[in-house]
Amino acid sequence: MEKKQNPEERKNELVSRFKEFLRKKYYKELVKAANEERSLAVDFQVMEKFSWELGETLLNEPEFLMDVANEASSQIDLPSEVRIRFFNLPELTNIRDLRSSHIGRLVYIEGIVRKASEIRPEIEKVIWKCPECGVYIEKEKQGTNISRPFMCDCGNRKGFVEAERKLIDTRWITVEEPFELTEGDRPSQVNVLLTEDLVSPEGRRMTDPGNRLKITGILKDVPRGKIYSAKLDFYVEANHVEPTETEWQSIEITKEDEETIRMLAKDPKIYEYFVDSLAPSLYGMREIKESIILQLFGGVPRSLNDGTYVRGDIHILLIGDPSAGKSQLLKLVPEIVPRGRYVSGKGVTGAGLTATVSKDEQFMGGWVLEAGALVLANKGLLSVDEFEKMSQEDQVAMHEALEQGTISIAKASIVATLPAKTSVLAGGNPKFSRFDPYLPIAKQITIPDTLLSRFDLKFALKDEPKHETDKLVVDHMLRTRQEPDFEGSRPKLDAQLIRKYIAYAKERCVPQLTEEAGRILKNFYLKMRKGAEGGGAIPITLRQFEALIRLSEASAKVQLQDKVRKEDAQRAIKLMRFSLRQLGFDPETGQIDVDRSEGGTSSSERSKIRVVLDIVNELSLKKKEIHIDDIRKMAQQEGIEEVDEIVERLKTQGLLFEPSPGYVQKV
Repeated sequence: MEKKQNPEERKNELVSRFKEFLRKKYYKELVKAANEERSLAVDFQVMEKFSWELGETLLNEPEFLMDVANEASSQIDLPSEVRIRFFNLPELTNIRDLRSSHIGRLVYIEGIVRKASEIRPEIEKVIWKCPECGVYIEKEKQGTNISRPFMCDCGNRKGFVEAERKLIDTRWITVEEPFELTEGDRPSQVNVLLTEDLVSPEGRRMTDPGNRLKITGILKDVPRGKIYSAKLDFYVEANHVEPTETEWQSIEITKEDEETIRMLAKDPKIYEYFVDSLAPSLYGMREIKESIILQLFGGVPRSLNDGTYVRGDIHILLIGDPSAGKSQLLKLVPEIVPRGRYVSGKGVTGAGLTATVSKDEQFMGGWVLEAGALVLANKGLLSVDEFEKMSQEDQVAMHEALEQGTISIAKASIVATLPAKTSVLAGGNPKFSRFDPYLPIAKQITIPDTLLSRFDLKFALKDEPKHETDKLVVDHMLRTRQEPDFEGSRPKLDAQLIRKYIAYAKERCVPQLTEEAGRILKNFYLKMRKGAEGGGAIPITLRQFEALIRLSEASAKVQLQDKVRKEDAQRAIKLMRFSLRQLGFDPETGQIDVDRSEGGTSSSERSKIRVVLDIVNELSLKKKEIHIDDIRKMAQQEGIEEVDEIVERLKTQGLLFEPSPGYVQKV
């Protein structure tokens, strides 16, 4: 009969074996880690090949083997103590699949940091001294609490004095399942405890909200009862944390995929294939679909010599009549993107979109930083439906994210800047249900002018009765429902292939603007601006010029080009013209006026305001207080009807005030 091994003998044997493993496989790294006073990360696969017993013990008795590993490293002559950490376990466990059977075992999970606490000290163990016999009693932390000794061996039950305590730095984070695993369900979450060097300055940056991590750790339960906290059912005590490339780099592209992508890129009809693959059941809207395709590819982000950051993300705003198909597009597009998210403006708050600081005494204690949708969709795409129904405070919170790609927060002693390099596809309805081409956009949608100007392209989806178009739309709808094999309702390219194509282009292509393409964009910009000399309507601004460069770069990426060509610049100009004409066309002047599309005061409105101000100046020479009827009569002679509205605007801007009802006076 085989003699059962003594626990002490077994531990000594494993320490000896792990020491041999460190000397043979990790000695150089171990010495380097000791000199730099940091921990050593050991690859599980390498250790298991060296000794299957070490691997098996780590999976089933992780705390025991971690003690063995740390003892083995302490027995090697090193400048400083080195803690051993483990990574690259054979199996990744989904957060939603964690069960009671995993408690006490080593788990390997992946997720996005949803919220994180401040770094705080925590007591690891306390040594108490008995006042009667002088014996020292050691009490370790259990869950989140440490209890006093109940009774000493000598029979004493009170007066225990704290002799010594061991403190470690800790941070609690909540990790949420990656988007691609949730499939529309509510993502599952688990709380993770980080300690020691995992909360160093570098570790802190790595574990801030919005980052995606792979975590190796022991799943521990928190016992319920009087002594113990009942806050958590279980949590992961992290042993090793590594950031993972989230975004497009995580998509696997085989050699066959690469050949297919390269072959498609050479086809001049590739742009049409993409457009025909985006919501083919929605008839028409080809320019809008083409713009969204370019948005998915994105431009090239740049940091200039003076430190200025120029974003590569393209933002698009769709404003339109009900039943124009906006919501279908907004729902569909995020499904193509690895970190795509859809939110509706009615249910969105500034904190839910950007970031917030909340009080969380239950688990983390004190104030915690929580990431919103823009941060969680970093390097992906966020669709915001019912954009105009968000409150103004929440819309203001988006300004920094849309232009700088970051979200800064300073609340309750937490000051942080979170990454939010997210493309935004927003949709909104006009105030009066239907889009009015004769009213500037500012009067039809409640979005601040400064926010509107951050959208590269703005489109109006109008529901205009036209017999021929209506017939084509209805025929298309009927055929998609009646004919299962109808070509028009089938995407030309599979969604999986589109995802791989975009990922390949983003990774391999960084197109540079050529002199020829730059000249075409410059000539278009200068030609559009020339008509505004002498006080005319401003048709285009530098923001649109930057948007043209981004669109040109995205167009070059579609064909996997390393240079922006003439046809890319022309495609960008075509889409910009289409966007400006839809929302910036001033029917009174017959010109494109950028202020109409960006919510500012249009050129024709400004001229009317000037006329009304001249009338007020003229009348104020005769008397201080001017009756509104007098202004109205003189303005009507100049062909201006909306006098009351202009007077109200001048009062709001502080140029006029109302000393008594029906009268105005210059300030």
